[in-house]
Order: sequence, then structure tokens, then C-alpha cells
Amino acid sequence: MLNPRRTEPTEDASSPQASMKDSWAAICRRLKAELGEATYSSWFLRLELGQLAGDVAYLSVPTKFLKMWIQTHYAARILAAIGGEFPAVKHVVINVRSSTRVPAVGHAQPRLDHEDIHHEAAHFEPSPSRGHGGEPARALPNIKDAKTVARGHGETETLGGSPLDRRLNFSTFIVGRSNQLAYASAQDVASAALGEAVRFNPLYIHASVGLGKTHLLQAIAHAAAAQRRRVIYLTAEKFMHSFASALEASTAISFKEKLRAIDLLVIDDVQFLRGKSIQQEFCHTLNALIDARRQIVIAADRPPGDLEALEERVRSRLAGGLCVEMGALDEPLRLKMLEARVAAAKVLHPQFELSPAVLAYVASVIQTNGRDLDGAVNRLVAHASLNRAPLSLEAAEKAIQDLIRPREPKKVKIEDIQKLVASHYNVTKADILSARRTANVVRPRQIAMFLAKTLTPRSLPEIGRRFGGRDHTTVLHAVRKIESLVGTDGRLSEEIELLKRMLTEN
Repeated sequence: MLNPRRTEPTEDASSPQASMKDSWAAICRRLKAELGEATYSSWFLRLELGQLAGDVAYLSVPTKFLKMWIQTHYAARILAAIGGEFPAVKHVVINVRSSTRVPAVGHAQPRLDHEDIHHEAAHFEPSPSRGHGGEPARALPNIKDAKTVARGHGETETLGGSPLDRRLNFSTFIVGRSNQLAYASAQDVASAALGEAVRFNPLYIHASVGLGKTHLLQAIAHAAAAQRRRVIYLTAEKFMHSFASALEASTAISFKEKLRAIDLLVIDDVQFLRGKSIQQEFCHTLNALIDARRQIVIAADRPPGDLEALEERVRSRLAGGLCVEMGALDEPLRLKMLEARVAAAKVLHPQFELSPAVLAYVASVIQTNGRDLDGAVNRLVAHASLNRAPLSLEAAEKAIQDLIRPREPKKVKIEDIQKLVASHYNVTKADILSARRTANVVRPRQIAMFLAKTLTPRSLPEIGRRFGGRDHTTVLHAVRKIESLVGTDGRLSEEIELLKRMLTEN
């Protein structure tokens, strides 16, 4: 068996063993680049390549839990990465290393090929993406019994928080118009004295990827801990695994008691929460802490009402506090963030300088998020170091050209559609959501449903739910009705085009 981790003293650089090691190292680098350092370290450090036999690559991991998790969430990524180095490989088999031998070719083992990956997807809920960056969502299967998640884990997890980054505090957070309310709310929660009345509970912060949600949450945790408040910061993934492991170890009561004895609970990436029993426990925890006047802070990538994978009672509880959106970074804020990152880079690279013109250029063209600003500074530092000269505007443009993307269209919300249509046709939003069937209400309602289907990614059942709990067939009828009228009624066509422009213009 060829094992890349085993070193032979007499191994030649051109030997098959060395070639296999180099290829596996390249595969690992690709996985790390695609998935990110944190995800790779969590799931792939103990993944090993055993042997290649025909069109099959045999891999191994130390536990059944790792095998289950990797098969469920990363099968396609692994197959694609291996295929880049070994084009003949069409299937992947993952074994647990407790067995002493690699199965012979043809041994009855489940294979992770494209057909199997599709079949697996039919048994599990799709994991929502984290967005730009390509990291797959860290979500558990929609299991009936959370104990199955922990089975085979090998170790019992105690309730411990997710790691905090000491750099993510209030002093390093750059404040601008788009995040000012979220920052002020976070500071208000963090500065509350122990035993002081809770003002915002829960505090719910939502924003797209890379806009600073995690920074604010960790800043809250740092500040509260400095005041000797009992605080725990958890990602949704950590919460799920802690609860599942507690069930497996029959320590669920202790888990609940520890969680409900804290002063401040901070949960990040709640959109990844999965599993009926886990959601039930999460809701019970929220209720218990709120009833005890303990502070809760939640972050997600969308408003509570848009978290379709969560049960209605969880969404309702999350929406019951203060919901704050962190908007896109405007150019002045991007410039401030860029200046801060350049200043940090100069600590390690004292000769690094950017002219005001280059700074202004980068801030104007990098419009997505703070992570892209980090990437831009890294590229500029590298180019300046290699050239050993100040960067011209032309050189800076070449250095960051891969980060310059077309401006994304504005994200349209169903609530915005309802408000605009109601205002345009002189009815109320309550009228549109009501059961009224008068002509002056039915037509605006149909137009709003049509725009919701046209301008948002929401499904027909979801649109129906957001329009007063209507059936999806009602939405489909409205969409077809307006589509038919637009083709024959020029005035209505113009009105709808006007509404579309008003909703989509930045």
C-alpha cells in the first residue's frame, strides 16, 4: 500500500511513492484553497490517501464520524480535486483506519462517484452556501434523531465555546453609515452591567458575507468577558455538535444546565442550524434565557423571516427582539477600512507605501466586502515587495484585477415589493396580505406576487407564505395572470417596468 505519510529513507524523488506524495500534497493544497483554512483544518487534516487501483482512489480517516461527515458534505469536492491530479479516477472510497488493510479492488464498498453524490443529495437537505469564497455550508443532515450525528465520534464533547480571535474587538471595527446602527447596538449590549435590565433581546444582526457580522459578535464576547460576565460564543455548527454529543453521552441535562446558566449567549451563522431535535433545544434555550433576562446575540446572513430551513417558532422568537441589518460597504467606509489594513501591513513591511491615488482607486473598484479588501492589500504588498518600488496606479490595477467584479444587482426583498406596490396603488400592505377580494386589492396583490416571483429567488410556496399564508397555486395563478396582461395591456406593462426599476436600482 502506498501511504504518503510514510517516509522511506531510500526513496528517490522520481519514485512512484514520491510522485504520489507530491500529487496528494497538491490535492490537499487545492482543497485548502477552495474550502478555507478553518474548514480544511476541521475535516481534512487526518484524511490520508491509501492507494489508487484502476479508477478508484482509496482514502482513510480515523473515525466513523469523520467518514460520515466527509461523505455527506465534501464528496464532490474531493472527487474533483483528485481528478485534477489523477484524471483516471472516477470513484472514491473512504475507509476507517481502524481496519488493518485496504480493501482489494472489487471488494463490496460504497463508492463516492457522481451518481452516488446525486443520490446522497436526495437524502439530505441541501446546505446553503456561505456565499462568496465557496466554502460549503456547515450544516447537519435533517436527521430525526440528533444522536446519530455523534455516533462514532469517539470522544464526548463538553460545552465549550468556539475560539475567539483577539483581533476582532470594538477598537479594530471600522464604523460607517452602513454598519453604524449595528455597531451601536452591539456596544450597548456589550457594555451592560451584570444584572442590568436587558434592552434588546435577542439582538439579531444580519448581513451578507464579509461585512463584519462575526467581528461584531466576537467584539461583544470579548467586552462582556472583560466585565466578568459569563459569556459563551458558539457557531451554529459548534452548538449542533455539542448538543448531539451530549445526547450520545447521556449528558444532555448537564449540557442544558450549563448553557442556561450563562449571562450572555452569542450564536454565529444561525442559518446553518439543522435537525428537528436540535432546533427544538435551541428554541427551548432561547426561551429559558430570555425568561431569565439573560442576553442573547444572534447573527445570520439574512433576516429571521427568510430562514426557511428553521421552524416557524424559531424564526418568530428570533424576530421578537431587535433586528439590525449591516448594509453594503459604501466607498468612504471601504477607504477607511483599506487605510487601516495598509497600516497593519506596514507593521510587517515597513517599506510598503500606497499613494492616495492608489488607495482611492482600490476603494472605488473593490465593492463587494472586507475580505476582498484583505485580498487586495495582500496582492499589493506582494507586488511592491517583488518590484521593490512604490506601486503605480497601473501596477496596482494589474495586481488586483482578479478581484474586480461586475457590480451585483441589488437584492430585492419581498417586503420591499409589498410596500412599494401598496404605495403605488394606494392600498396598504395589510390589504395585500388580507383575504379581501375587491378589485382594487386583488390586482395589486397579483402584481406584487408576480414581482416577487420575477425579482427574488423565492419558491412559489414561500411567496404564498409571505402573502398571508396563501397556497402556491394562488401565486402561480397570479403570475400567469399578470404575464398574460402584460402582453396585451401597454399601460400595465409600463407600470410594472417602472416598479422593477424602482426596486432594482442601487
